[in-house]
Amino acid sequence: MIPRYLVDMNLDDIPVVEKDVIVIGAGIAGLFTAIRASERGSVLMVTKKSLMDSNTRYAQGGIAAVISDEDKPEFHLQDTLIAGAGLCDEDAVGVLVHEGPKGVRSLIGMGTQFDLENGEFALTKEGAHSQRRILHANGDATGYEIVRALSEKAVATEGIEVWDDHFAIDLITRDGECCGALVQKPDGSRVFVRGKATILCTGGTGQMYRYTTNPEVATGDGVAMAYRAGAYIRDMEFIQFHPTTLCYPGAPRFLISEAVRGEGAVLRNIHGERFMERYHPQLELAPRDVVANAIVSELEMTGATFVYLDVTHESEEMVRHRFPTIYETCLQYGLDLTTDWIPVAPAAHYTMGGVRTDLNGETNIRRLFACGEVSSTGVHGANRLASNSLSEAIVFGRRIIHRISELPPLEGDVHVREELDSHSAISRQAVVEKRLKLQKVMVRYIGLRRSSDSLAKGLAELKRQLPFFSTVMSKREDFEFANLLTNAMLTAESAAVREESRGAHYRVDFPQRDDIQWRKHTVLHRVQGMTEEAVHYAAVR
Repeated sequence: MIPRYLVDMNLDDIPVVEKDVIVIGAGIAGLFTAIRASERGSVLMVTKKSLMDSNTRYAQGGIAAVISDEDKPEFHLQDTLIAGAGLCDEDAVGVLVHEGPKGVRSLIGMGTQFDLENGEFALTKEGAHSQRRILHANGDATGYEIVRALSEKAVATEGIEVWDDHFAIDLITRDGECCGALVQKPDGSRVFVRGKATILCTGGTGQMYRYTTNPEVATGDGVAMAYRAGAYIRDMEFIQFHPTTLCYPGAPRFLISEAVRGEGAVLRNIHGERFMERYHPQLELAPRDVVANAIVSELEMTGATFVYLDVTHESEEMVRHRFPTIYETCLQYGLDLTTDWIPVAPAAHYTMGGVRTDLNGETNIRRLFACGEVSSTGVHGANRLASNSLSEAIVFGRRIIHRISELPPLEGDVHVREELDSHSAISRQAVVEKRLKLQKVMVRYIGLRRSSDSLAKGLAELKRQLPFFSTVMSKREDFEFANLLTNAMLTAESAAVREESRGAHYRVDFPQRDDIQWRKHTVLHRVQGMTEEAVHYAAVR
């Protein structure tokens, strides 16, 4: 069994730092909530690397919000529900689509500069959106622009203290409420950070997979910490694989934004044939799970390792202006987006599941909140609609801060003493090797296509790694591997239970969607195990 805490501790013997709000992580979720929380009290941001290291930084497409006069919240809601394949919480989606425009205005007020055309926001369209509602910045560098603006504001805000290169090891709980976190400093010493509220903004779990668009920091730390603390973890089987990442010798799995297809790019197999018409009426702009599975089908039929993304029929001026980052990156590897077909293949991109929260971002553990990709608000269902993630972070971030303002101060002493039966006698294969082996197991057995047999083999391989929890952990890479292993187990167990195909979860042995048996969530708890939860629908549209 995965232990409650990863390290020995006695809170009476280590230093204590008091803050009103503790934000663990960065990205749009961490930065936005920290800035808003600082308006009402003191804030500590704990980042294991820096404010600029997060999934948000690499977001290309943009942020979805109803801005155009031709668009309506009802259209955005319907698009989100369709993409979510029957598992969206309709109330949560309603919150997103109605409060999203206000959130965008907040970002602009904090210094974010979105692209304009003729004095109005330049809006693009992405997969499964019925309207042009995607705001972007610097063409295809939306995430970087948001992080730049919010980081500058956070650093300049007097009420925010930032701890770079610090690692939050575990959440500290007392009588069903979160009192803060145990944090390791760069020199290896530890401190108990205590606060009225703790917000997890740690991002996703992409580093479970060998091929991912996520940076190295995306190791699922928040999900694993929350799971150990007793939070409910929901829908971990739904891992979104982005259909189009650069697949070229010597190049990283660089994301080729969905917006490229939104601006007219088409997909061709190794024989040069356009193929999406065989899979979905929306062609290249079908939901991401549909496009990713279509590509895998083409790879299997042709024996290739990639398909082509072709935007050569569009003007060179448009391509270079609209996608400068993608254009320059491809050029580094001898690929010209304006004249060459770009080899692409799916890679792990986004975690739909996560720490279950209510509509105010609060978990079942009092004073513990989750925001952004680490959370499961109910917005994304079984398959996230493109560019809804950045919107979700600011909409629910604002709600979290409002809820925190209603909380009374944390009172009383917190005494936690943990003595683990840890020892270093167990074989300590290099953690980097263990991590690589885990990533390969996830790709081979618990990837884009799954079966009862593959999932059983994958779980067996992962369970062989569980003795790692009995070793003495002291370094960031130790904690990260423990967290990755926890997330991998949760993903595999959830995938094995769901005997159907829905959204980003595809079972070759259960290829059909089963609304009678499986229109419900999977929920995992460290003590209670696996349970199921009904999907919530709004009573009135």
